[in-house]
Amino acid sequence: MNKDKGFVIKVVVAATYLAMVLVNALANAIPINGVTTGGVSDSYPDLFAPAPLTFAIWGLIYILLAGYTLYQFGLFQSDRGAAREDLFQKVGVLFAISSVANFLWIFAWHYEAIWLSLIFMIVILVCLIMIANRLSAEEFSLKEKVFIRLPFSIYFGWITVATIANVTTFLVSIGWGSMGRADQFWMVIILLVGAAIGILRMRRDKDYAYGLVILWAYAGILNKHISPAEFAGQYPVVIIFTIVSIILLVLAKVFLFYPVYRKASEI
Repeated sequence: MNKDKGFVIKVVVAATYLAMVLVNALANAIPINGVTTGGVSDSYPDLFAPAPLTFAIWGLIYILLAGYTLYQFGLFQSDRGAAREDLFQKVGVLFAISSVANFLWIFAWHYEAIWLSLIFMIVILVCLIMIANRLSAEEFSLKEKVFIRLPFSIYFGWITVATIANVTTFLVSIGWGSMGRADQFWMVIILLVGAAIGILRMRRDKDYAYGLVILWAYAGILNKHISPAEFAGQYPVVIIFTIVSIILLVLAKVFLFYPVYRKASEI
């Protein structure tokens, strides 16, 4: 009976994953409500949004999550895979919920129900936090790290940043500021808080992939602020503190990684 339940969960995981990818693809191909996902973002300009190229990470996320979806069915698994059935069930339920929230987010976003999109984004974030907590308590082989932990590390890292961006978009949608000095002040706080969250979570889970995604997002923010085609350096304070945040993230990764490197070199 437990095997039947596990198989049903795996099928639901696959179905919701495919639905998520399909809706996200159609969101820009149709596009839904006559506007692209990036078009909605552009209609609510805020200082935290990264350069468009940064969003290419979704391609990597989809590929890695596809790998996990296939892996749970036994593809690429070793004999140890059967021992992970309880993990697949617990992670699978949360992943399926996050996938549903993901494609519902698309509809809320494209129909400019920004408050509702924020709720769905928080649901995704909470699911990924719970998954990360579960995975951090496990010991994985190299193959399991690639097919189980890495997909959710990358996804969690990006959703961490995306949630902050969704919050800033919501504030813009309700008329919070007009990108003046007050906005730059709050942007500095948001940048530092985001970096602190990334560092603390990276330290808690010893998850370097998660930290790399935060770095990628912050590099995208910096790129948008210095690009002549975007903000073109209009907000120097934001540029300075984005660089400060990047330096803090890099230093945190170095100090967290160094003991692991030193231990490996002593073997």
